[in-house]
Amino acid sequence: MLARTALRAWAPIARASAPAPAAAARFFSSSPARLVKIGELLPEGELLQEGSPGNKVDLRKESESARNMLIIGVPAAFSPACSASHIPSYIQHPKTQEFDVKAVVSVNDAFVMKAWKENLDPAGESGIRFLADPSGSFTKALDLTFDSKAIFGNDRSKRYAIIVEDGKVTKIAVEPDNTGTAVSLADKVLA
Repeated sequence: MLARTALRAWAPIARASAPAPAAAARFFSSSPARLVKIGELLPEGELLQEGSPGNKVDLRKESESARNMLIIGVPAAFSPACSASHIPSYIQHPKTQEFDVKAVVSVNDAFVMKAWKENLDPAGESGIRFLADPSGSFTKALDLTFDSKAIFGNDRSKRYAIIVEDGKVTKIAVEPDNTGTAVSLADKVLA
C-alpha cells in the first residue's frame, strides 16, 4: 500500500518532465514546396535593407515601375564562390546593364552587404545593388531557404537568379545543390 501511494505521488512529476510524444512534433510537411514560380509576383513588403537597417526596400513595389529586374540570390556575402565567380560573372557580363533594377540578395545584415559591395564593385559602375535580408523574410517568402546551420549558423538562401519583367517572374535558375554554380552564373541566365 505504501509503495502505491509513493508511486501516485511521483506520477504527476514524471508526466510533467517526460518529453512530448513524438506525434506532437512535425518532421514533414503535407503540402508541396512553395518555390517561386514563373508568372508570380515578388513578395510584398519592405523585407530588404540597403546600406543600413533604416533604408528599407520593397522589390515588389519597385517591380511595378521597372521594365525588368535581375535578382541574384547568394548563400553568404564574402564566401568563396559568391565573391570569386558568381557575383563577378554578373558585374562583368554586358547584358546585366540591360536591366532597370539589378540586385544581389543575401541573408546577411545591411552593413555586411554594404562592405561586400565596396569590395566587389568599389566604384559602383555595375549598378548592382547589394540588399540585405537580415531575417530571411524575403528568401523564405520565395521558398528559397535551406538549412545551412552547420556552415553559416542559420538558414540561408539557395544560390539563384530571377528575372522579373513587367512585375512578374519570367525566369528562375536555382542551384540544385543549393550552393553550386552550375545553373545560376550570368553566362547561363543571361544567354
